[in-house]
Amino acid sequence: MMDEERAILFPEAYPHRRRSQTLEGLVNTLEWMLIALILAFVFRAFVMEAFRIPTGSMAETLRGQHFHLRCLNCGYPFDLGPRGEGGWPAGNCPNCDTEVPAESVVTISNGDRILVAKCLYQFIEPNRWDVVVFKNPLNPQENYIKRLIGRPGEQVEIVDGDIYIDGRIARKPPKVQEELWMPVYENDYQPSEGALRRETADRPRGRNAMRRRQRAPFENLEGSQWNLAAEGPTVFSLAGQDETIHVLQYNPPSGKDFRTVYGYNEAYLNQGMPRCSDLMVRATAFFHDSKSMIGAELKKEGIIYRGFVRRDGTMEIGRMEGSEYQMIDDYQSAAIREGWPVSFEFSVVDREVILTVGRHRLRYDLGRGRELAGKVNPDEQSLVRILGSGTMTLRHIGVFRDLYYIDDHVMRAGEGNPFTLGADEYFVCGDNSPNSLDARLWAVEGQGNNGHKYRMGVVPRDYMMGKAFFVYWSNAFRPAANLPPMIPNLSEIGFIVGGTPGSN
Repeated sequence: MMDEERAILFPEAYPHRRRSQTLEGLVNTLEWMLIALILAFVFRAFVMEAFRIPTGSMAETLRGQHFHLRCLNCGYPFDLGPRGEGGWPAGNCPNCDTEVPAESVVTISNGDRILVAKCLYQFIEPNRWDVVVFKNPLNPQENYIKRLIGRPGEQVEIVDGDIYIDGRIARKPPKVQEELWMPVYENDYQPSEGALRRETADRPRGRNAMRRRQRAPFENLEGSQWNLAAEGPTVFSLAGQDETIHVLQYNPPSGKDFRTVYGYNEAYLNQGMPRCSDLMVRATAFFHDSKSMIGAELKKEGIIYRGFVRRDGTMEIGRMEGSEYQMIDDYQSAAIREGWPVSFEFSVVDREVILTVGRHRLRYDLGRGRELAGKVNPDEQSLVRILGSGTMTLRHIGVFRDLYYIDDHVMRAGEGNPFTLGADEYFVCGDNSPNSLDARLWAVEGQGNNGHKYRMGVVPRDYMMGKAFFVYWSNAFRPAANLPPMIPNLSEIGFIVGGTPGSN
């Protein structure tokens, strides 16, 4: 019998052999731990890395440190960024414009935590509308996160809040557009009875006064018979006897007239913002007879566009100039079942008119050329109307605006001042356009190695780190008031929507 076999059968007779096996196992464990550590470093350096969003420049898509609030007036949930120098800010509800006093702000939440694919751009070109992480050209020790707007060799110009590339409008892919709709008004969130009683009894004054709507923003035009209260204020109903069209008009309160305001920003940052004319109306409709019809009207550059769907599934887009109506496109979808919910959306965005009913979508191109973009009239009021006929009910009514890239007082790429990118240069902007220090505003040259300088307003290819693609931790819940947030908020976890190959 060999010594090794005896050591296995009679370990007490060979203690030195037992110690040797123990040491060998420990060495093997340490080797595996070292290999795992090396692989983790390699994975972090070249494949994927976790980041925490540092600021609010990408809100509402991604948030830095923020206060998670619920409006004391209408109950709308929203996030409010911290004051610039730290501390409690004062903000406004993005739905009803109620002022949130600084004293009412709760415990601050940390920024969203995301995963970044670091090696992706080593093999493929970044897509327009990707959310990208890169080294700050002004201070390469810092990492920034923005949305990619311009790619090498392209000419970028911002006109009326839209992006034009080489003289043609750059339309957002549908999933990106859905992510970037900003709330103007959602009818599901109504002032509480207690809030209304308090306002009637004692309207507060002063800096921290809670400003509330004095009336419902939707109103019947003359001769229209929408019932706005039969089933509560969140449900609109119509009991028309024929195909006569009844019209509701959205009359926004003063200061809330489609301005490019952000609930995330402090109230003073929302003052004097331009109006956004790219709008969308959304509702869930229930048709109750053969005459039922749901539609909407939106105004863009002085022209009123109309989109509607009838009970038999006829979808139509038209336009009105003065009193003349012209049908410009139509589509026959499946008939809509009586009493069943159907989603309705009508928008004019990125110079395209879009009517969406359930899974069916009808689009009409208004032209992509820069020369077709009408001159913006700052005094022109936007128009939002809801149309209906027959017997029907509407729920979940909402008005939304598009993301608006601000070009006032920027250093480059503003209207009339297009900016051309060179080879290996990218142009980036934050989704929180009024509160984002990005390529529009960088005022010094980028810093490179050995004293090399990069052109102002660009991200060099060498500084592109990767694509942000997943939020793995956001707005976690606290199990108790004295404990840190540790329960995952599954509704906030998910993929970050970016561009697609060939995004225009």
